[in-house]
Amino acid sequence: MKMIIRNGVVVDGSGKPGYKADVLIEGERIVKIGSIAPAGDMAVIDAGGLTVAPGFIDTHSHSDLQVLLNPEILPKVMQGITTEILGQDGISMAPLPPRFISPWRKNLAGLDGDSDAINWNYENTAGYLKMIEAVKPGLNESYLVPHGNIRMEAMGLDKRPPKGDELEKMRTITRREMEAGAVGLSTGLIYMPCAYSESEEIIALCRVVAEYDGVFVIHQRSEADTILDSMEEVIKIGRESGVKIHYSHFKVCGKKNWDKIEKILELLDLAKKEGITVSFDQYPYVAGSTMLGVILPPWVHDGGADNVLKRLADPELRKKMVYDIEHGIPGWDNFVEFAGLDKIFVTSVKTQKNQDTIGLSLTELGKLRGKDPYEATFDLLHQEENAVGMVDFYGAEEHVRLFMKRPEMNACTDGLLGGKPHPRVYGAFPRILGKYVREDKALTLEEAIRKMTGKPAEAFRIRERGAIKEGYFADITIFNADTIIDKGTFTDPVQYPVGIEYVLVNGTVTVENGKHTGRRNGAVLRRKAEGVGV
Repeated sequence: MKMIIRNGVVVDGSGKPGYKADVLIEGERIVKIGSIAPAGDMAVIDAGGLTVAPGFIDTHSHSDLQVLLNPEILPKVMQGITTEILGQDGISMAPLPPRFISPWRKNLAGLDGDSDAINWNYENTAGYLKMIEAVKPGLNESYLVPHGNIRMEAMGLDKRPPKGDELEKMRTITRREMEAGAVGLSTGLIYMPCAYSESEEIIALCRVVAEYDGVFVIHQRSEADTILDSMEEVIKIGRESGVKIHYSHFKVCGKKNWDKIEKILELLDLAKKEGITVSFDQYPYVAGSTMLGVILPPWVHDGGADNVLKRLADPELRKKMVYDIEHGIPGWDNFVEFAGLDKIFVTSVKTQKNQDTIGLSLTELGKLRGKDPYEATFDLLHQEENAVGMVDFYGAEEHVRLFMKRPEMNACTDGLLGGKPHPRVYGAFPRILGKYVREDKALTLEEAIRKMTGKPAEAFRIRERGAIKEGYFADITIFNADTIIDKGTFTDPVQYPVGIEYVLVNGTVTVENGKHTGRRNGAVLRRKAEGVGV
């Protein structure tokens, strides 16, 4: 079947100025760009007054479980996203040996959710990706093999360095998962068991990833007090392993750390001068989102989620938790310190009995339960088996704009999809186009589109996507640059944006006149020798 997109302004993902042109699609591919006359029974999309861009690429997504349960992934496609990268923060679905299914589901639940509706016995990346293909996803999906899953399979969940042949086992697992199609390795050095590792362990795994020209995606060890040391560690990993570095959700947390920003930017520049490939993604908000369990001191997580629950049940250990949160631990990113109990909000829970906590700050949670907010928070985490999501306010608008303008930056959502989520789940990309391009003029339209399409495609070596180009896959987002904006708020986040008129995934019209068509034509994009593709 042939389709023509007529009368639109093509912003092709390269950063070059937009131009008026028609786009001819045949099957899944763009076959011609220029002045094209409709012929025969060719389908026509009239894009008069609209911008025709490549489909947006979300380089930090948490749809890992949701893609199996709700494969349309409406929060993403309705904001123009056609490709997303799963497997983030070192904690995801695969590999997952059967003996670890129960504790790992508890560990994963706060980020990606939990469900009995799927068969968890897929074992590895190959099995997981086949499951995604079987449900026929609405978007294109790529996967990073998570460091925490690798570590778990090789040596369990204990807090210790690898011994004997365990490190070599981890390297073998990494190689197996890269061969299965993973596009790189992720880690989250505030999450267990990733946080138990030293730099040398990560370098050893990244050397394997570098053999495949993969990317190393990292939630660094600190985004707050020790961010400079943390960044230097990441750059060292890139230097010694030869891997491409990609920082997740780049930011600086806490007002007392804002004076470090100049030095942070200097480190990015020095890494570039040294020849280390560095990129980062960013969501356009001053609040973050993750699992509520991160507010607990690191020692609470030792041995996995089952041990977390045992410690939460111990009144004496609760006192120690409060002391450590109030006084801090060197090198630990203390969310309560840089956000405050009144700026951390519950976004999701697993059970019905605690639905009344969603949307409350931890201070408000304490008032609701008639308890000290720490005790109420510990109760909630214990009752929900650690499966609680949160939003935390940490930053300043001027820094969002500063990092957004950096050449290393590309856009992402980093949104958890359950409960009452962060509004970035529904609106990150339209927010950039509406607020930061049209209203604030922090970026030009062409710069922003490049940071949503061509730039992430290059960073993750995604072949034949990220550009309006003859021969490329027809992943296309058509929007009204005069009206596009996010609608979700922190109190009412579940709202689709306005201004997204059409979305095509591999040549299939998935959104038409702002409405989802019910069609799904996504693909699993596996790593291949020449890049990521199908």
